[in-house]
Amino acid sequence: MKTIDTLSINAIRILSADAIQKANSGHPGLPLGCAPTAYELWAHHMNHNPADPGWANRDRFILSGGHGSMLLYSLLHLFGYGLTKEDLMGFRQLDSKTPGHPEYGHTVGVEATTGPLGAGMGMAVGMAAAEKHLAAVFNKENYPVVDHYTYVLGGDGCMMEGISSEAFSLAGTLGLGKLIVLYDSNRISIEGSTDIAFRENVEERMRAFGFQTITVEDGTNIDAIGMAIEAAKADTDRPSFILIKTEIGFGCPAKQGKASAHGEPLGEENIKAMRENLNWPCQEAFAVPEEVYAHYSALAAEKAETEAAWNVMFAAYCEEYPQMEALWGKYYGEADAEALLNNEALWLAKEKPEATRSLSGKMINLLKDSIPNLIGGSADLAPSNKTAMKDAGDFSAEDPSGRNLHFGVRELAMTAIGNGIMLHGGLRAYVATFFVFSDYMKPMARLSALMGLPLTFVLTHDSIGVGEDGPTHEPIEQLAMLRAMPNFHVFRPCDAAETSAAWLSAMTSKKTPTALVLTRQNLKPLPGSGREALKGGYVIDDCEGTPEVILIASGSEVALAVEAKAVLAEESRKVRVVSMPCMDLFEEQSAEYKEAVLPKTVKKRVAIEALSDFGWGKYVGLDGACVSMHGFGASGPAEKLFERFGFTVENVVNTVKAL
Repeated sequence: MKTIDTLSINAIRILSADAIQKANSGHPGLPLGCAPTAYELWAHHMNHNPADPGWANRDRFILSGGHGSMLLYSLLHLFGYGLTKEDLMGFRQLDSKTPGHPEYGHTVGVEATTGPLGAGMGMAVGMAAAEKHLAAVFNKENYPVVDHYTYVLGGDGCMMEGISSEAFSLAGTLGLGKLIVLYDSNRISIEGSTDIAFRENVEERMRAFGFQTITVEDGTNIDAIGMAIEAAKADTDRPSFILIKTEIGFGCPAKQGKASAHGEPLGEENIKAMRENLNWPCQEAFAVPEEVYAHYSALAAEKAETEAAWNVMFAAYCEEYPQMEALWGKYYGEADAEALLNNEALWLAKEKPEATRSLSGKMINLLKDSIPNLIGGSADLAPSNKTAMKDAGDFSAEDPSGRNLHFGVRELAMTAIGNGIMLHGGLRAYVATFFVFSDYMKPMARLSALMGLPLTFVLTHDSIGVGEDGPTHEPIEQLAMLRAMPNFHVFRPCDAAETSAAWLSAMTSKKTPTALVLTRQNLKPLPGSGREALKGGYVIDDCEGTPEVILIASGSEVALAVEAKAVLAEESRKVRVVSMPCMDLFEEQSAEYKEAVLPKTVKKRVAIEALSDFGWGKYVGLDGACVSMHGFGASGPAEKLFERFGFTVENVVNTVKAL
């Protein structure tokens, strides 16, 4: 190994250790152990351009072990992505560009927000799937305009988490040959040796998933690491898994190979000893020799040349295939929100009683023509979720041009993969399952919201209306759970018009994911529903003058509220019905609008929803009431369950009279 390579690798180690020590917080073990792997990959194999971090055909790198964030920040600093030495000094400090775990959209060069172990593995599968699909759509002979790799680095914890098995099983099935997993195998977890909880043969597991597996016996040997990466790239039929045997905390004599190296600063004396052990020429913290910076700068210049060559090819491609250039613009440009919202063909007709899951299916098949880069699927429930796009093909190892994704029964990985597709760029994704199984999706849905990814969630069978399947399949608290999440729109439509509004809101959202919570049972179309649903809450059925009582409902219970209002009107009670398909959007409206819909002077309010009442308090107040669920439901015909649990006109009327 050349002297400059040794210095460049140790620069990553020293900067990482110094930043963690200054913050008195962080995880030095991974950066010290993985520095050779990261350097070899970024310097000699990965196509990226610090001068243009958003280059469409760059290779993607995801640090799934996000606790080792200083490894990534050191690379970004040394390669010239705009992270300064002062940024490194601000590691883990408030408002710095170097937070404790990598955050997408916050730090230039960070491809995904990682922290929950294994999440990066799932998102990497999504990125690789996106690359394979886009290559099938756009590439022409002599013009491989989409041709890049997805690299993901993680450790034992990522491999222990179930999400990695879910995601890698699908990656092998789909033949994602440009996915390369780098496994930092240091055999240490927080509690000690991995032998206490993790003794399986990981390589055999990965081979069973359909991966090519390669082992690097010495994680400090960059030549061996480089040969492994090239062997991985050479196998285009299978994803590759490179097991790299490393020592956690490498270079620090007192910590190397020990669990204590994982998640605490090394200490001033240990860092001093590490500098001596590594023959580091600088004693001052954060000091790096100029020759190292010059070396990284030269590497970055080479990377810029790679993009320049691609740009020349892409220009020729656009000249020869102007129709593909136009299509590229549609895929990678922003959707025309105004055109979508004003497209009358996308507003479903109120023809007959119909389940909102079925109406959603109609919307998907309308939108697929207006949004050519729409791609998505279900966790083995497409016939029930109504999420299949007709005549759009199935994405597979044999035909990656298909737009229908089959995730199998893998809700957690499905959501991470959906995130990865959105992170990659060029595609608009949706994922789907039964609403009750959103519990399996929640950790990755949270990352969707945190990263500002407008991923769409189609969640059907939305209440006790599931019926005979019983309480295991009847969601109760899930709506409140998703509503509690910041930057996450939860839309529960009541009929065709509101289902159109829900989908159009989701498709025009730029930074917020949307969950469409849909019924199994048929709902009759309501006269007052319409585009006002885009505001999240609106008056769907009003009275003359100032209302005496306001009924607020969502989804299937809006019709119940309208029926109860009619009965109360016969008794000369002035009742307003408000449809609240999306609390989140309603809260984004002006104070004047919200007051017009829910006047503060009207204290008598009843919320009606066949789920938990948690969250309705802010709308009904101390003087109001809720007709809602307080248990887990039961098994029986849906109509019997609604009657059993009080979702009847009689009960709503009596609740109003009891106020």
